[in-house]
Amino acid sequence: MQQKFLNHINQNFPFLNGKKLLLATSGGLDSMVMVDLFQKSNYAIAMAHCNFQLRGIESFQDEKFVQDYAASNNIRLFVTQFDTEAFAKDYKLSTQVAARELRYNWFYELLETENFDYILTAHHADDNLETFLINFVRGTGLEGLTGIPSQNENVIRPLLVFSRNEIENYAKKNFVEWREDSSNASDKYLRNKIRHKLVPILNELNPDFLFSFQKTQNHLKDAASIVNDGEYIIYQEVVREQEDGTVFFNLKKLTQMTNYKAYLYQWLKEFDFSDWASVYDLVESQSGKQVLSTQFRLLKNRDFLILTPVSTLVENQEYFVEKSQNEVKVPLKISFCKEADISLVSNASIFVDEDKLQFPLVIRRWNEGNIFQPFGMKGKTKKVSKLFKDEKLSLIEKENTWILCSDNQIVWIIGIRQDERFKIDNTTKNILKIELQ
Repeated sequence: MQQKFLNHINQNFPFLNGKKLLLATSGGLDSMVMVDLFQKSNYAIAMAHCNFQLRGIESFQDEKFVQDYAASNNIRLFVTQFDTEAFAKDYKLSTQVAARELRYNWFYELLETENFDYILTAHHADDNLETFLINFVRGTGLEGLTGIPSQNENVIRPLLVFSRNEIENYAKKNFVEWREDSSNASDKYLRNKIRHKLVPILNELNPDFLFSFQKTQNHLKDAASIVNDGEYIIYQEVVREQEDGTVFFNLKKLTQMTNYKAYLYQWLKEFDFSDWASVYDLVESQSGKQVLSTQFRLLKNRDFLILTPVSTLVENQEYFVEKSQNEVKVPLKISFCKEADISLVSNASIFVDEDKLQFPLVIRRWNEGNIFQPFGMKGKTKKVSKLFKDEKLSLIEKENTWILCSDNQIVWIIGIRQDERFKIDNTTKNILKIELQ
């Protein structure tokens, strides 16, 4: 196995040579074999052990075992203890998910603070099979059937090509000591039920089942690669991303696809939407309908679906501008400067009679009942909401609109339209240019 391991590393992870490696070490069979293999291969390694305090004294015996091994082999060791059950309760997570969150957050912290290049975990082929079956039982897409990735950014899983039997045989032949986790014998968790009850039946049906599964999973990975390539090409045709993070999905182009729902799922799954029926219904819904996830919103606006983060701004927040100020930076970057002459007026800049203003000016959100006098329409007023309708602004664009006010009168619907009442005229002595940067 040692030679097979070296060949595997040199062929698939040659970049590990000369790097600082942090090996996740529980003290169990898999992680202790991984440590032994890398140690004998002369890599620069350190060990990281998490005590989740889930098995009473056993957890601390595991910690002591790893500490003794590191000390006797002169390997640098990092140890931490977690109150996993309290964390799971506080964040309403399962114990397994809580442990995973705690573990990887700590690993990434060590990468940053101790300048390690990669984290290595001891997942093996049987783990991969069990993960596949768990996802299959719960229901999953193609991605869930491709199993545990051998590399995920800085996380490397170098033992995925080895079976549990291979690892155990290596440990016995090379006198590698390890700790048995008593919880592995319990069928409390789904993974253990699959390991103890389902996998033996599959092996009985086909003694080479694990090998057959690995071949099948390689085919699935190839298929997933083809799907990802096709999905990317369609994404370029259908989707437009703006610099502020807003994403537009062109519905006319999207609905030309035979199975557009599959594309929507693939593109939106990372944004934590759960009510997929409502997401798909948006395509045929009227403008203004929306679906929310924990942090994002998907809005139907005419021929587009628009994806944005959920706004955290306070609706009634006001920002004041004193007469002495030359600029403001929040909530928008706006400059104020006195001008002797006027240049071309645009949506991004206006020229007003400074003497008509009452300071401090106020920048705030617009309200449904706001009325202003559009520039060029002397004596005629208009609801701000009617202007938005005429301009065909989406709900998101409306929500992101700010107004500049003087004594509760609108001076400028910022970036859209100036008010007539504050324009310069033949009697103006002090011209103020207000510009959205």
